[in-house]
Amino acid sequence: MEFVSAVSLWLIPIIIGFILLYGTWKKVPTYETFVEGGKEGIKIAISIIPFLVGMLVAISIFRASGALQFIIDLLRPLLEFIGVPPEIAPLAAIRPISGNAALGMVSDIIATYGPDSFLGRLASVIQGSTDTTFYILTVYFGAVGIKKMGDALKVGLLADLVGITASILIVTIIFGSL
Repeated sequence: MEFVSAVSLWLIPIIIGFILLYGTWKKVPTYETFVEGGKEGIKIAISIIPFLVGMLVAISIFRASGALQFIIDLLRPLLEFIGVPPEIAPLAAIRPISGNAALGMVSDIIATYGPDSFLGRLASVIQGSTDTTFYILTVYFGAVGIKKMGDALKVGLLADLVGITASILIVTIIFGSL
């Protein structure tokens, strides 16, 4: 265990040192290149801000309007019929939209049902098995100016659906059902 701790402590400085030494050996102006990269990073961060604000406002409106709860209430009978706990539906719905909102929902589920409960385990696995598709498309695609993102949206949402479905199946197989 001490070996893993030592490796993890020194791995990043060693990689950075190697890159600097390699760049110097190849006669690349490493410091100037680093500064230019920092400038470009700040420009990208500033260009992302409007997309990020727009996405956060949209998420807040979606949740505050009751639309999310309406959709979940509409799907509740179907979810119960196929054996999916309705308590997990809000997490499955919000995870492709916002990582922070999903993390808050996971925390609520764990606080309510416990970390070792079926729902606590399922929420944790869903959180780790899916991504924030809409956030990625809005922020990153917007930052680089990609306008046509229909195919990426379809693939991202399909990946989220597969991740959620696999999470439910695997947690049910390993830990049993409710």
